Amino acid sequence: MKAQLVFEPKPTPEDVRFLEERLYEFNAAATGIHDGRLLAFFVRGDGGDILAGLCGHTWGGVCEVRQLWVHESLRGQGVGRALIEAAEAEARRRGCRQMLVETHSFQGPDFYHKLGFDQIAHIEDNPLGHQHMVFRKMLATETNIQPPTGNSP
Repeated sequence: MKAQLVFEPKPTPEDVRFLEERLYEFNAAATGIHDGRLLAFFVRGDGGDILAGLCGHTWGGVCEVRQLWVHESLRGQGVGRALIEAAEAEARRRGCRQMLVETHSFQGPDFYHKLGFDQIAHIEDNPLGHQHMVFRKMLATETNIQPPTGNSP
């Protein structure tokens, strides 16, 4: 087999999906965890166009939100909150113990704080002059709620 390195400035969605699927296959084989599933919610207008949306995935007890966007005309009206709450409810239903989301300092750190997420990491100057931030929210599910310990009546 002959191989050639090729720079593609505009990769197709199919090529990117191919890489994501191969990486998932490797990760599932390496961990033995095969429960990965996509997650998406959209707010659509009358014509079907997307006015807001959230997408990501669940895998191995973690819900990772990869994208969250709300059209500027709908911001501040609870649409983003509704999307996160819907994702959280589905994540709990799937048995996830935590949610992860990445954002930038100029995007939504206060939004995620208000929804119960804690900042667990950041990278300075990504992009230049700003921070890349990672937030996590621990979820209580039926499978991971522990009974109280200590002396109880």
